[in-house]
Amino acid sequence: MSPLIEITDPRVFDPSTIIIDVRGGANAHERYLAGHLPNAIFASLDDDLAEHPADPAFGGRHPLPSLTDFTATLGRWGIRPDSYVVVYDDKAGAMGGARLWWMLRSIGHTTVQVINGGLKAATDEGVELSTDDYKPIGVTPYPIPGAYRNTVDIEEVKAAAKADDRMVIDVREEQRYLGYTEPLDLIAGHIPGAVNLFYSNSLSPEGKYLTSQALATMYKETIGRIKTQDVIVHCGSGVTACHTLLGMEHAGFTGAKLYVGSWSEWSRRGLPIATENK
Repeated sequence: MSPLIEITDPRVFDPSTIIIDVRGGANAHERYLAGHLPNAIFASLDDDLAEHPADPAFGGRHPLPSLTDFTATLGRWGIRPDSYVVVYDDKAGAMGGARLWWMLRSIGHTTVQVINGGLKAATDEGVELSTDDYKPIGVTPYPIPGAYRNTVDIEEVKAAAKADDRMVIDVREEQRYLGYTEPLDLIAGHIPGAVNLFYSNSLSPEGKYLTSQALATMYKETIGRIKTQDVIVHCGSGVTACHTLLGMEHAGFTGAKLYVGSWSEWSRRGLPIATENK
C-alpha cells in the first residue's frame, strides 16, 4: 500500500475508514475544532504520539509513548489490526501525520495512508470541514507488539556517523544544521558526519510530495551506494524525520531507520558537535 492517498480518493470518506487528525502545539485542539475533516478523530502530537520527557537528554523532546500507552490509545480511537486508517495534519503531512503513519507501520500496521498535502489539500478541493468534537467508538486495546521496529539509539548513531558504509541524514533546515541558529534546542550545530537534506525539499510549492520519481532521484543523490537499511534519519525531536521516511517509502527506499531522540537528545549529552558543515 502506498504511504500516500489523495484527498479525492473515495476511500478517504468511506464509512469504514478511520480518519485521524493530528495536531501539535498548545492550541492544537482549538485548531481542530476550528475545522477538520468530517468524522476525523483528534490526536495530539504531544500527548498521544509522545511522552512528556523528564529530561530531553534521554529520549529527546518527543520520545515515543510506551507500547502499552500507544496501543491503549489506538483502542480508544477504535483501531483494530485490520482497520484501514487515514491520517493527516495541518502541516502538509510534515508533522504529526507522518509521525502517526510511521508509528503504526513500526508496530506492523500496514493499512495506513497519509493524505497528500494534509488539510490544505482538502480545503483546496472544497471539502466542507466540520467543527464537531468527534468522539469515536472505542474497542479493546490494540495487541501490544514486542517493540517499535526500525529505531536506533544514540550509541548506534555514534557508530553510524563514523562508518563509510552507513549514513546519518539530518532533515532540519540548513541554518540549524550549520549551527547559525537553533530556535528549539540548547546548542546549534549537527552530529559530526551527518549529511543535511531538508525535509521540505520533498514538497512541491502546493505542499504535496514530489512525484515518486523526483523523490527517488533526490534520495539517490544523497544516499549513493549506501543500502537504505543502513540509513538513519533524524531531525530535532523525531517528528519531521518521519516525513522524510514517508517520502523515502513513497520513492521505493524502504528500511531506513529513525533516531527518535534526534538533535534534542544528542545536543544535551556533551557529545561532539559540528558547525558550518565541518
